[in-house]
Amino acid sequence: MSSGNFRTDLTTFNNRWYKAGPFFKRTIWYFINAWIIDSWLPSSSIRIKLLSLFGAKIGHGVIIKPRVNIKYPWNLKVGENCWIGEGAWIDNLAEVEIGNNCCISQGALLLCGNHDYKKSTFDLIIGNIVLEDGVWIGAKSTVCPGTICRSHAVLSAGSVASKELNEYSVYQGNPAVFIRKREMTA
Repeated sequence: MSSGNFRTDLTTFNNRWYKAGPFFKRTIWYFINAWIIDSWLPSSSIRIKLLSLFGAKIGHGVIIKPRVNIKYPWNLKVGENCWIGEGAWIDNLAEVEIGNNCCISQGALLLCGNHDYKKSTFDLIIGNIVLEDGVWIGAKSTVCPGTICRSHAVLSAGSVASKELNEYSVYQGNPAVFIRKREMTA
């Protein structure tokens, strides 16, 4: 049978294997995230306290701007002196680990989940995301499941990373490709 004879059938979709956390905890987090984290409230320290209360590991000197959306804080680790810009969305169905001195610019999307387009059941696929120290994720860019951004890698604005980004390298485009080495000065 050729692949052209198969059709996506979302009535057969089943992700019961995926355990996001207890229903009660997810429900409370949903409202806190909607009303406080993903709001115009200017206080980064309140966001950090609430995220930590729900299991996020967040280092000192972290700035979390307004309108940030974090799916499951218990799957989030953020190092020291990081910035998470306005409107960033960390859709962490799996673990997201952000190193020290990282910048996630406004509107950036860290996606830990996707679907298997080859299966008619559209199965859920998840993968961790790791941003090592000094990584910069540009505005409105997307980091896909299973991506590792090595030390001081840059994903430029509007780009899509779906594979490993090498250290001290700049990537651009969809899909993101290597553009140049990241030269740093004091």
